[in-house]
Amino acid sequence: MHFIQAFFKKSKQMYTTQLIVMFYLLAILISTLILSVPFFLREGVTVSIIDTMFTAISAISVTGLTVIPITETYNAGGYFALAFILQFGGIGIMTLGTMFYIVLRKKIGIRERRLISIDQNRSTLSGLVQLMLKILKTVLLIEVVGMIVLSLHFLNYFDTWQEAWIQGFFASVSATTNAGFDITGQSLVPFADDYFVQFINMLLLILGAIGFPVLIEIQHMIKGESRHKGIPFRFSTFTKLTTTTFFILVIFGAVMIYLLERQYFLADKSWHESLFYSLFQSITTRNGGLYTMDVSEFTSPTLMVLSFLMFVGASPSSVGGGIRTTTFAIMLLAIYHYARGHQTIKVFKREIQQEDVMRSFIVGTTALLLCFTAILILSITEPFTNMALAFEVFSAFGTTGLSLGITPDLSVIGKLVIMVMMFVGRIGIFSFLFLIRGKPTKDSYHYPIGRMIIG
Repeated sequence: MHFIQAFFKKSKQMYTTQLIVMFYLLAILISTLILSVPFFLREGVTVSIIDTMFTAISAISVTGLTVIPITETYNAGGYFALAFILQFGGIGIMTLGTMFYIVLRKKIGIRERRLISIDQNRSTLSGLVQLMLKILKTVLLIEVVGMIVLSLHFLNYFDTWQEAWIQGFFASVSATTNAGFDITGQSLVPFADDYFVQFINMLLLILGAIGFPVLIEIQHMIKGESRHKGIPFRFSTFTKLTTTTFFILVIFGAVMIYLLERQYFLADKSWHESLFYSLFQSITTRNGGLYTMDVSEFTSPTLMVLSFLMFVGASPSSVGGGIRTTTFAIMLLAIYHYARGHQTIKVFKREIQQEDVMRSFIVGTTALLLCFTAILILSITEPFTNMALAFEVFSAFGTTGLSLGITPDLSVIGKLVIMVMMFVGRIGIFSFLFLIRGKPTKDSYHYPIGRMIIG
């Protein structure tokens, strides 16, 4: 109790961004305590505090990397506890917090709205409460529909409806939040020949990773609503750019996997097996972490493509991590327009603000430096190949959860490095930078401008 009181007393002195990070740290602490309760563990099972904390961070960051076998560690109650934690990580602490505020009839003030705006990467404070409720309703609806469909289909695989239901429930939550956790013990490998299960999971993964603003705009389009009365509905530039980039990356990934593996892993596969193996593994790199085959069977060039896709990650304001699709798109557009001699960046008949361009390069550069540093540390402390270590780091930063099987064998230092990367991937690069920066000040004087030789 004293710790909680001290936390809220300290929170009054924090900047908004620092506070939202502290809320996630508090959520990790609470999640660690929950997963440590013996009631949620199988009989005779004990888990070290570092492994429990690793699982908690992986759940809050909806990554899915694990150092312990979930099915052999937790019982049915533990599955529900883990699914509850995934909701906080996927939907967002402030989204669920808004629901609790409304249920308790608490006033949502300016500070709470600022926390919501940072948690959801919003630049305005208007309409945030309604936005949070829409996001919550949308995600829960997707999860419920996914649970019903999968549970009914799983009756073909499991002996009792109770087992089919809990498998469908957890699979729907895990896929929608892009968590990558599973309670089959083999992810979706048992369903490698079941294209219906794969299709439903791919759909849930896409809906979770494509971004909440995109889902809200699609709802407005279906209902025929417009942001301004008398003006036909139009998708925002953000939705057009992030959705286009999202699906281009999905197609690029699937094509590259097929081309690079057609003489190796896919050599003895039929055309439809090759299609689903390539497409599913491409979609899951957006942030999913589920898999239909052992990715360690892929060749090194394919693993490099998957690492790149995980580094880019999902769309902003989604359940995903990475540098995000819009960041990658704006960086490419900036390079293209600069090479063409253009002074401004234009896309979909709109100009991109220079501040957004600068922010994109800051995010991309900082992310590369963080990942490089993590790989360097792991190459010193861990006895695995650089490819395996790089894959693990990019998977953690992208909060994806794919692994070449080295996660359980990491040293304590290795686990700490991956935990940090998962946490940074979840809160985002800007929240990370704001966390370590000091109080913003205005320059009281300026020096003459100095020109640099670049490139």
